[in-house]
Amino acid sequence: MALEAAVAAADMTSKDRRVSAIAFVIMVALIVIAPFFAYPFFVMQAMCFALFACAFNLLIGYANLLSLGHAMFFGLASYVCAHAAKVWGLEPVSAITVGVAASAALGFVTGALAIRSAGIYFAMVTVAFSQMVFFVCVEAPFTHGEDGIQAVPQGRALGFIDLSNPWILYCFVAVVFLFGFLVVQRAVNSPFGEILKAIRENEPRAVSLGYRALQYKLAAFVLSAVIAGLAGATKALVVQNASLTDVSFSTSGEVVLMTLVGGMGTFYGPVVGALIVIAMQNYLAQFGEWVTVIQGVVFVACVLAFRRGIVGELAARAKVSL
Repeated sequence: MALEAAVAAADMTSKDRRVSAIAFVIMVALIVIAPFFAYPFFVMQAMCFALFACAFNLLIGYANLLSLGHAMFFGLASYVCAHAAKVWGLEPVSAITVGVAASAALGFVTGALAIRSAGIYFAMVTVAFSQMVFFVCVEAPFTHGEDGIQAVPQGRALGFIDLSNPWILYCFVAVVFLFGFLVVQRAVNSPFGEILKAIRENEPRAVSLGYRALQYKLAAFVLSAVIAGLAGATKALVVQNASLTDVSFSTSGEVVLMTLVGGMGTFYGPVVGALIVIAMQNYLAQFGEWVTVIQGVVFVACVLAFRRGIVGELAARAKVSL
């Protein structure tokens, strides 16, 4: 019986790997052909927010930590990258690196304090820090308050890649997105990810086995902040501005919506959820404030019809891991 169970588990793992590889190839193919059927700017924006959602999903889906203020990492990196590119004159890759470093530092400080609490208390601590960062961005001179940082130069990445060319910029954003996505996927499928899952399922038991749960949760929090910062910094170059919207509570709420609609705890769920939410914002813009109401209706419908999210339900019915 034990041998049969081991063989079945091995077959399931092999099947999951094949399905995951096929899903990744399909996603890459869609990225390649997307600009021929949709507005490239929309697709680039969707990729930035999809990466942001993947970062949030790493935290909530695999470490069971609900951050309601994750926009602070996304927005801070956006501001720092925009300032570094426009005022300091750094080339895009260096500007993005500086923005990501700022998010990593903020993630370490906030994470070290937040992970000492759990559940709703952890969520409230992240909200408090997010609001603090928001008001700093309102008052800090380099953010220019409500005007934000406008006309951010796209420049030449590494000194020779001209990002002012829309097609080259698209390829650059696609590479950044795929890099961030693979980092998250590798982290989850590593021993580090397995320990995170063990802590998520039964933290006292993981601690009794000798794992330092707080350190692992802090590492997951910082990694999530880094990936969110990468998304925010890249977004600043794509839209050529950084504004208070990037660091607002509404943006934190949107990434929660993206993750839940797509499928929490899945690799491709946040990507699908981000695409749906950004598509609604872009193609339903003529409805003005009603877009928020429509998003709410879609969210309720998805919760009722797809309790695991769209990708989560598909994966559960096919009995595979996505």
